[in-house]
Amino acid sequence: MARIAEGPETPPTGASAYRFDRLRLGLVLRDLYFTKTDPGPGQRIVDFDLPTLDGGRFRSEDLSETAPVLVVFGSYTCPVTESAAPGLRRLHARFGDRVPFVMVNVREAHPGANVPQPNSIEEKRAHAGLLRDHHDLPFEVAVDDIAGSLHRAMSPKPNSAYLLGSDGSILFRAHWANATRALAAALEDVTEGRPLRQTESRGPTRPIWPTLRYVSPVLDRAGPGAWRDMWLAVPPMAAAAWLFRLLSISGTEDG
Repeated sequence: MARIAEGPETPPTGASAYRFDRLRLGLVLRDLYFTKTDPGPGQRIVDFDLPTLDGGRFRSEDLSETAPVLVVFGSYTCPVTESAAPGLRRLHARFGDRVPFVMVNVREAHPGANVPQPNSIEEKRAHAGLLRDHHDLPFEVAVDDIAGSLHRAMSPKPNSAYLLGSDGSILFRAHWANATRALAAALEDVTEGRPLRQTESRGPTRPIWPTLRYVSPVLDRAGPGAWRDMWLAVPPMAAAAWLFRLLSISGTEDG
């Protein structure tokens, strides 16, 4: 379980609200920005101790020996994770021998009948296995606790990424892990021993557009309820995803 300091919780980020069953517009809007109180570059993150799928542990106390470490948050039903995975595999092939990569499995971004929000750590671990196998991740996958303690402490974005230093401080923050160029530049700087040219990715909305073609297959995979909630919460995005779906089908038939 992640060791998180006790403190007051607000409804949007509290443990009871964290494991939502239905996507809401408010959740989508909060995903688009970091607040001034969210952990950012130069700040230390909370202590954590998470199990990994290989039977080990991913612990903050080990960062002094393994840092820098690239930590990515993601889930099986997250379209941005879907779009980020190919770039992350390329980055790992380039930098993985010098920088450990860890994917932290978090709450499902678009739960549905086939892949509902997990209600136990066993279910969450099973979802982490789906995430790893589906994306053929060549690096370790850790599992946040059922309350999402580490994820909530970092501001629960569906697919953010953090480059952590040996003392647990944030060297670089990416709002979305599909910001492959920005992550590559940060990884190149730390592996070459240079000061980072920038400490966070820019433009929280720009990386979303490439994910639209991934929305349809991800919602199909999540199962009944996922499409309904997308239409109710964010109709423009649902319509764009449906258009990509139709164009994809048309292209397949024409080909």
